[in-house]
Amino acid sequence: MSVIKVMSENLANKIAAGEVVEKCASVVKELVENSIDAKAQSIKINLLKGGLEEITVIDDGTGMDESDAILAFQRHATSKIYKDDDLFFIDTLGFRGEALPSIASVSEVVLETCQKDVGTLIHIKGGMLIEKSNSSARIGTRITITNLFFNTPARLKYLKSEQTELANTVSFIEKLSLAKPDISFTLTNNGSVIVKTSGSGNLIKTIHEIYGLQVSSKMLEIKALNDDFEIKGFICKPEILKASRNHLITFINGRVVKNNDINRAINDAYYTYKPDGKYPIVVINIETDPTLVDVNIHPTKQDVKLSKIDSLYNLIYETMKRRLYDSLLIPDAISKKDIDKIKDSFAPVENYKEVEIKQTTFDFGENNSSEVVKNEEFKSLVLYPIGLAHGTYIICENDEGLYLLDQHAAQERVNYEKYLENLKNEAVNITSMLVPINIEFSQSEYITFVKNSNIFENMGFEWVEFGINTVSVKAHPTWLKTGYEEESIRKIIDLIITMNNDFDVIKFRENVAITLACKMAIKANEHISMMEIEGLLKNLVKCDNPYNCPHGRPTIIKFSIYDLEKMFKRAMN
Repeated sequence: MSVIKVMSENLANKIAAGEVVEKCASVVKELVENSIDAKAQSIKINLLKGGLEEITVIDDGTGMDESDAILAFQRHATSKIYKDDDLFFIDTLGFRGEALPSIASVSEVVLETCQKDVGTLIHIKGGMLIEKSNSSARIGTRITITNLFFNTPARLKYLKSEQTELANTVSFIEKLSLAKPDISFTLTNNGSVIVKTSGSGNLIKTIHEIYGLQVSSKMLEIKALNDDFEIKGFICKPEILKASRNHLITFINGRVVKNNDINRAINDAYYTYKPDGKYPIVVINIETDPTLVDVNIHPTKQDVKLSKIDSLYNLIYETMKRRLYDSLLIPDAISKKDIDKIKDSFAPVENYKEVEIKQTTFDFGENNSSEVVKNEEFKSLVLYPIGLAHGTYIICENDEGLYLLDQHAAQERVNYEKYLENLKNEAVNITSMLVPINIEFSQSEYITFVKNSNIFENMGFEWVEFGINTVSVKAHPTWLKTGYEEESIRKIIDLIITMNNDFDVIKFRENVAITLACKMAIKANEHISMMEIEGLLKNLVKCDNPYNCPHGRPTIIKFSIYDLEKMFKRAMN
């Protein structure tokens, strides 16, 4: 007797549902994407208890006739593709023909749809047709899902709380609203509106509707293209950051996607503009030939594979890096956070005099081309240093207001750019050490160091073996800070030992510069003299980016005259 049998259609649909329908947000995703493919201009999603009790999606799309409404619940029935070659030119969000039959197999579905004069009602429970009849003639589709996973209790128990399921759905609808700013989306839960967009077609307006004014006013527009890709959208200024990657929102040809290489390009572009563990808000759409994108690698169709990914990486990285650099400004302290009070903790200063900050030409970058750098706002300032608060914050003033500078962050930026420039310089000046520095390693560390010792040597260091798993450093580049030679050398060697196999010389130089800059900078609670303050300000203005340290923290914050008067009730509006 044969033990291999063809499973029933309903059982196959239940198995497929395990991949397509993971949670309430998965159901919403599939239904809403069908509405978009039906050319809907207005889509309403109504949830009860976060979707655990009921999910209803209403659209004004093209709708279906009776025969299509019935056929839509058959597995692999689709209007999107018909032949093998269509897989290489997918321009719709859905195409597999699995979503509706999978959902219907594990829930109760009521579908009302209409194309012309007479509508169709389909009622299915657990994959079985309960009712087929005529319905109202409202053009479009209304579909209601209840009793999700009622016949698959193993899946039902893995649904989360109402708030968790709702949060997942809200996150997806927000992303989809940004991907389709020309479509009006409304999401409600238990009758309360959670998300509502106008469908204006204006992306920055949609960003405002999703995130609010504080974010939308801090977004920067980007547009760029190369032979393979076109990107356009908005990225946030470094002062607006989030604690998760969930706001790295990317689309390819209008489809919400996940791709680690794209996220890496975005994160790398913000390198030195943000602290570790913080992420920007980014909304960008990537247009490309559909043949360069494979969306058929997972039933959810969100994970994609891209051809020519290096070309896309470079386009995103270079465009965002340049846009961030061109837009750097001194952040306004009041717009970021309400200040309740300013403590009178200024250290006394004997000499009160002007430090004039002038426009400076600074040669910086891989191409070594001289150009007048941006940041005119900072470079045209005339600041009067008047004190030091808590041994950490330099206090300056001018006719426009009050400025606070973080002495550690400012010194760190100065050091970083100095070290980075020296690391890029092929001509290295070397000085021999009167007393060599001996460094002992574990066996594995020693093997790794020797393997990558050419990197150490190219930086200008000379070394010899000195006993078991020990090296003796005899000379070093002259740009190491006097008195900190051994600490600097050990830090550099640690970076060489811990670097991964995918060596990137540019990132390695940046890591070295960041590490040394931080260790050699003035610390917080370290009181410095007025002469040292003046020197720090004059060095900071020569920087390519004087606005933040290489970890992304601001170096300077401004309190305008109006802000100060408003805090002290001198200005009442």
